[in-house]
Amino acid sequence: MSIRVLLADDQELIRAGFRVLINSADDLTVVGEARTGEEAISLTRETKPDVVLMDIRMPGMDGIAATRIIRSDHDLSEVKILVLTTFEVDEYVVEAIEAGASGFLSKSVNPDDLNEAIRIISRGEALLSPKATSAVISRFARRQPRRNGTGSPSPLLSTLTDREREVLGYVALGLSNDEIAEHLHISVLTAKTHVNRAMTKLNADNRAQLVVIAYQSNLPLPGDG
Repeated sequence: MSIRVLLADDQELIRAGFRVLINSADDLTVVGEARTGEEAISLTRETKPDVVLMDIRMPGMDGIAATRIIRSDHDLSEVKILVLTTFEVDEYVVEAIEAGASGFLSKSVNPDDLNEAIRIISRGEALLSPKATSAVISRFARRQPRRNGTGSPSPLLSTLTDREREVLGYVALGLSNDEIAEHLHISVLTAKTHVNRAMTKLNADNRAQLVVIAYQSNLPLPGDG
């Protein structure tokens, strides 16, 4: 079964390019195109895509507002949103993740990476490359500087076990499950289980939101002095 994709971007040329690239894959199909945030919401409700490629900057309602509305709609709970940015350090990336986006991608991505990103998002995984995660951390740190572990962590973290807090710290540093497993000398499956449990307990929609929650909660990170 093909993965159904909705394109939301105000630039027709960009939409046309993405449409050709996506439709060239046997397992991907573009089911609609939106030029504004309002159109993105309407078409998402109409077509029920698996993944929305959402531009941040669009006339009228922007992609962040549209993402927030789509993610808050119970009937669209299965729809995943992949935010498109001009640069991976887009100043609105954190806001997009807080709104419920599963990850973000630079518009300069090569064709193979674009299609693979859609597959990753459709499986319910977050798309956070090390560079992208660093961008999130950098942006968030400038908005709300951490106290380097010297303050009290948020009571929200009390729902986590010690191991889950430890794993969350590595997630916040941008490490993959494979890398976390290597650092903690556990299996990749165990690392993934801890991440999933942390997401459930912290009511995070995806791995990207875990990064933001870790910083908001003043979680002591590996390497904090």
